[in-house]
Amino acid sequence: MTTYLETTKNIYKEAALKPDVGLCCTTTPIWQLPELNIPPKMLDMNYGCGSTVNPRDLINNPTILYVGVGGGMELLQFSYFSRRAGAIIGVDPVKEMIDVCRVNLEEAEKLNSWFNKEFIQLNKGDALDLQIEDQSVNVAAQNCLFNIFKSGDLEKALSEVYRVLKPRGRLVLSDPICEQSIPDNLKDDALLRALCLSGALPLQEYLDVITSVGFGTVEIRARRPYRILDPKNYDTNELIFIESVEVCAIKDPIPKDGPCIFTGKTAIYYGEEEYFDDRAGHVMLKNQLLAICNKTAADLERLNRDDIFISESNYFYDGGGCC
Repeated sequence: MTTYLETTKNIYKEAALKPDVGLCCTTTPIWQLPELNIPPKMLDMNYGCGSTVNPRDLINNPTILYVGVGGGMELLQFSYFSRRAGAIIGVDPVKEMIDVCRVNLEEAEKLNSWFNKEFIQLNKGDALDLQIEDQSVNVAAQNCLFNIFKSGDLEKALSEVYRVLKPRGRLVLSDPICEQSIPDNLKDDALLRALCLSGALPLQEYLDVITSVGFGTVEIRARRPYRILDPKNYDTNELIFIESVEVCAIKDPIPKDGPCIFTGKTAIYYGEEEYFDDRAGHVMLKNQLLAICNKTAADLERLNRDDIFISESNYFYDGGGCC
C-alpha cells in the first residue's frame, strides 16, 4: 500500500519532470531585488503557498537551510543575502527535483553576474531525518511542506529543524491552515494531502505544535485566503475555506508564563501622563503604538484601564514591540 509520504514524493517527481504551474496557488508577490533575475522555469516551479524570504531574517551572512527545494527559486533568493560557498543548504527527498533544481541554478548563474551556484549545497534528504549537525544553521525555511505531514511526523519534522538551528535561530514557514473541521475522508486522502489541500490545521493547533517542540517566540507575518474545497469537486458536504499563513518561529527559551506569540495585536496608551509603565517590562509612550504579543495583550486587558486601547489580531506582525 502506498503511504501518503510516497504519494507526495511521486507527485513532486512528476512536477519536476514536467513543471505544473497550477500545482500550488502562491498568493505572495515574488521579491523584486536589484540585479536578481529569476529564470522562467523557476517561476513555473514555484510550488508554495507564500514566501519564506524576508530580509530581516537574513542579516550577517547567515547559513540557511531550505527543506524541499522545488525549482530553486527561494534558494536563489536566499543566496542574494549569503554569497559564500555552501551558505545555503537545500534538502529534498526527490532525486528528480534536485536534478532539475541544479539545472535551474546553472541557468540562474548565466542570468545573474553576482550569483555562483557554489553558494548552494543540494542534498538528498528527508525533513524527518535532515542529516545535518546540531545547532549548525541560522535560518531554516520550508514552504507548503509541513502541512503534508500527519501529527506524529509533523512533530518529528519540527523537532529536526529545532535541533539543527543555532540558539536564536529562526524557522520561517509558509503553510495552509483551515479553521473548519476537514472530514477524515479528505484528511486520509493521500493525493489531496500531497497537494496541500487536506492536511491544513486550525491556526492555534498549528502554533501549538510549533511551540510544543521548544520555540519560545512565534511571529504571524501574514494570513491570506488560499483555496476552496467545494462539494461539486470534492467529497465534502460543505464549502471548506483554506487560508495560507506565513510564520517565523524563533529558537529562544520559552518564558515561565508560556511562549510569546505575535498575531498583530497592538496597544496605545492615551492617558494623562507622558508614558505608562506596567512594571512588567513594558513602557508605553503616550499616543504611540506598541506591538504586543498575545500574553501582554491579556495582561493589559486584566488591568481594566480606560486609557489603553488594545486592537484585535490582524495576523500581520512586522517586528518590534513588547518582547
